[in-house]
Amino acid sequence: MSTDLTRVRNIGICAHIDAGKTTVTERILYYTGKSYKMGEVHEGTATMDFLEEEQERGITIQSAATTCPWTHNDIDYKVNLIDTPGHVDFTIEVERSLRVLDGAVAVFDGKEGVEAQSETVWRQADRYAVPRLCFINKMDKIGADFAYSFKTIQTRLGANPIAVQIPIGSADELEGIIDLLEMRAYYFDAGELGAKVEERDIPENMLEEAQEWRHNLVEKASEIDDDLMEKYIEDESAITQEEIRAALRKGTIEMLCNPVFCGSALKNVGVQRVLNGVIDYLPNPSEAPAVHGTDPRDSDTQLTRENTEDAPFSALVFKVVNDTHGDLTYARVYSGVLPRGSRVLNPGNGRKENVSRIFEMHAKDREALDQVGAGQIVALIGLKNSFTGDTICDPDDPIILEKMDFPDPVISMSIEPNTADDKKKLGEALTTIRREDPSFRTQYNEETGETIISGMGELHLEIIKNKLVRDMKVGVQVGRPRVSYRETILGDANDVRGLFKKQSGGRGQFGDAVVSVSPITAAEAEEQELKMKDGVVFVDSISGGVIPREFIPSVQTGVRNAASSGVIGGYPVINVKVELVFGSYHDVDSSQIAFEQAGALAFRQACTQAGLGLLEPIMKVEIVTPDEFFGNVSGDLSSRRGHIVESEIRNNVRVIQAEVPLSEMFGYTTVLRSMTQGRANSSMEPCEYRLMPDRLKEEVLANQ
Repeated sequence: MSTDLTRVRNIGICAHIDAGKTTVTERILYYTGKSYKMGEVHEGTATMDFLEEEQERGITIQSAATTCPWTHNDIDYKVNLIDTPGHVDFTIEVERSLRVLDGAVAVFDGKEGVEAQSETVWRQADRYAVPRLCFINKMDKIGADFAYSFKTIQTRLGANPIAVQIPIGSADELEGIIDLLEMRAYYFDAGELGAKVEERDIPENMLEEAQEWRHNLVEKASEIDDDLMEKYIEDESAITQEEIRAALRKGTIEMLCNPVFCGSALKNVGVQRVLNGVIDYLPNPSEAPAVHGTDPRDSDTQLTRENTEDAPFSALVFKVVNDTHGDLTYARVYSGVLPRGSRVLNPGNGRKENVSRIFEMHAKDREALDQVGAGQIVALIGLKNSFTGDTICDPDDPIILEKMDFPDPVISMSIEPNTADDKKKLGEALTTIRREDPSFRTQYNEETGETIISGMGELHLEIIKNKLVRDMKVGVQVGRPRVSYRETILGDANDVRGLFKKQSGGRGQFGDAVVSVSPITAAEAEEQELKMKDGVVFVDSISGGVIPREFIPSVQTGVRNAASSGVIGGYPVINVKVELVFGSYHDVDSSQIAFEQAGALAFRQACTQAGLGLLEPIMKVEIVTPDEFFGNVSGDLSSRRGHIVESEIRNNVRVIQAEVPLSEMFGYTTVLRSMTQGRANSSMEPCEYRLMPDRLKEEVLANQ
C-alpha cells in the first residue's frame, strides 16, 4: 500500500520545560480521534507520558511517537508526531527527534515568552534545518501577554515571526482567537472540550488592533514573494488568503519565517487551528531536501537518496527501546520501501539484520504493518545490532546517512550492586540502558573496583538509578554525584621522546616516537582545517621514512588512548595538538604494539613538561525569582563561584542569567526554593569547560 507523501507530516512538539508541550499533544490526540479522553499531565494521566517516572514527576523524560489522522479542507492527512522532553537533562531526546523530523511546533509560555531551554531547542532545530511554527500557549495564565511573547521570539531567537492569529482577551478573559488571514473570530466551547468551534465577526473593540496585525502579516508575507510584493505595492487589499498562505508556506519551508499561533491547550483554545497550520505551512516528506550520505566502501564518495519509494531503501535509527517482545527500533524511512520480513544491511558495522515486524506506534500501543515506505516513522522488531544514529539500507545499494552528535556527559557517580546476583544483573541492565540512551555512559574502574555511570545532570542519573531499582529489579547503592572534569595543557613542549624498548631473549619490542604538544581550541582547529577528535588533534609531520608509514596510525592510537585515560587525575585530556615530528625503528623488533606504547609514553611526558591544568564544566543558569529575593539569590550565586551575566525585570519578576561551575550546583533547586519561599525556579544547561584555580585543582586531585 503506497502512501501519498503530500498527505503526510512528520512533526515534533518541542519547547522549554513546563511550556505545555505534552498538554498540546494530548489535545491533538483527542481532536484527531486517537484518544477518547484527554489525559492531563498534572493528574499523571497523559497518554504520551506513559512511564511511571513521568507520571509521578509530571514531566516528559523520553520522546514518544504516535501517528494520528487529521482532516483539513476535506482532505485526509496523516501526522506522525513526536512529543519531546523540555528538561535539559534529556536534551538528547530532542536532538535525535529533530534529526528525523521534517517540521516542528515550538511551544512558548504566554507569560514568559522565550526561556533558556527554548533557545537551546531552537538552536538544535537550526542545526538540523527543521522548519517550524510557533504556538504561544497558556494565554489563559495570569500575566499572559501575546505581544510581549511574540517580541521575545524576534529579539531572543533572532527569528522572523509572523502572527497569523491574535488572542481575544487573556488570562481569565481568554475567549478565543482572531484568524488574521480570514479576518474572522473563533470561539471554542468549553463545555464541548473545545471540539465545538463557533465562527463570528471580530469584536468591534478589537477590529483596529486586528487590522494592524493583519497589515504586518501581509507586509511580511510580501517580503518573501516578489510577485506578492508587486501586488502589495499596487493594492494591498487585492491580496487573497491563498496567496498569503502560499507565501508563508514557501517562507516557512525555506526557513525564512515562522508563522505564530496562539491559544491555551489546557483550556482547549486554538489547538485545532495549529493542526491546520501544520498542514498549511510545514513540509511534507517529498518537500524535504534529498538525504545525503557516504558510500561505506569509499567514505570520500558522497551519495544522495531522493524521498521517494522508487529509490533504494534507506532509513535512520533514532531510538531503541527495550520491550517485552524484543527491542523496538524506531526508524525514519528516507527512501524506498521496506516489506515485513526483509533482510537489511547496517553498513556501519557490516551486519545484516532481519526486520521481522513493522509497527505504527501510538505511545505504548501499536498497529502492525505489512510494509512501510519513504517518509514514514515506524518501530521495527528483529534488529539486534543497530543502535541510535545507525543507518539501515538495501544490502545491494549501501549508504551511510549522516550520524547524530551526542554531547559528552557532565556528571558521574559510582554505583555498586548489593549482592553477587545483583552484580550479574547490573551489567546486563546497564548495557540495555546504554543502548536506549546514547548520552549515558558507564565504565569500570579497575583500581577501585567501582562502576562509574555518567549522564547529563542530577535528574538524569536519578531517573537511571530508579529505572535500575524499580523496573529492572537490580539492588544498587549509589555514591555522591561527581563532576566530569577534563585535563588540558597550559603551554607547549617540543621534541619529547617516548622510547619503548623491551628485550627478553628472542624477538624484542622497539618503538621510538618524538612529539611536540601545544594548546588548541576546537575553533582554532577548524580555522586551521585540522581534524579534532575527542579534543585531540594529531598531526603527522614525519618525513624521510624515519618511522615506516604502517606504524604512524599505531602512534596515533597510543596518543589517543593516553589522552582518554588522562595524565594527572584520570580525566580525558582535551584541547591539545600533538605533532609527531621524529622517531626511529628497528627492522626486526619494531611492531604496532611497540609504537602504540611509544606514542602513549611520549604524549604523557610531553603533557607533563607542558604543565597540566584541570578544566571544570560551567553551567549556564537561568533563575526566575520575585525581585525582593534578588539580593539573596545573587549573594548565594557569588558564594558558589558564579557570576551574573545578565539580569532584567520581566513581567514583575527578576530573570537572572548566570554562569556557575557544575560542582557548586548540586542540590541547588532545594536551596533556591527555601531562600525564596518556594517562589523561584531555575533551569541550567552546559555552557563550556573553564580552567580551575590551582587551589581547587589540588583539592579535587587530593580527593580522588
